[in-house]
Amino acid sequence: MPDHGFQLSLPLAAQEPTIADAGASTIARSNSSARPTGELTTIDLLTMLLGPASAEPCRRIIQTYSSLRELALLNPVVFIDYGFTRTAIMRLEAVLEFAKRYGETEWRVGDPFKGPADIYAHFRETLAVEMHEHFYAVMLDNKHRKIREVLVSKGSLTSSIVHPRDVFAQVVRHSAAAIVFVHNHPSGDPTPSREDIEITRRLRDVGEIIGVRVLDHIIIGKGRYVSFVDDGYW
Repeated sequence: MPDHGFQLSLPLAAQEPTIADAGASTIARSNSSARPTGELTTIDLLTMLLGPASAEPCRRIIQTYSSLRELALLNPVVFIDYGFTRTAIMRLEAVLEFAKRYGETEWRVGDPFKGPADIYAHFRETLAVEMHEHFYAVMLDNKHRKIREVLVSKGSLTSSIVHPRDVFAQVVRHSAAAIVFVHNHPSGDPTPSREDIEITRRLRDVGEIIGVRVLDHIIIGKGRYVSFVDDGYW
């Protein structure tokens, strides 16, 4: 999968804040170590991962952003405002990326395309946190085994800009025999728009002309997906 964790880009002039209340950190650490991890709060877990000096920043930021998905969408500068050090932010970036990969099903090069449910299981975590539309083309060989997946375009809050020329240039470059399209709806509703239906029709037409079969177009929302083939949009 392409790397879509939030990128760490911090101002050069930013100073690493320090936390004066070491007593609170010690208490948080001792309380956490005395209980099984399954009983720990999100604040406790983050403090264990990021270090006791992050106890107070963890408490403050979780009071504002209660879920890890919300944290994953934040600009790293926000974490500086809450008192996290650069090292803590880099660790948190790694934790969020690990969590995302844990929740997705690996679909390796050479694995066969079985159906839309497998596509959803592979892309759902990556696309669930994106606030803009991302349009992927998954290249397959003549036995419908995965060659690679390519991010074709990133769109606005409501739509992505997809041109058949850009899509099939990648298809020709990688000698694909078939293709599956995947994109997300940041609204969470995977129902195809008029534009989705139109661009899919155009892509299928171009595929037929150059001899590349378009197998499906899958739209991913929050907790569900739509398959053009299975749901009657083909």
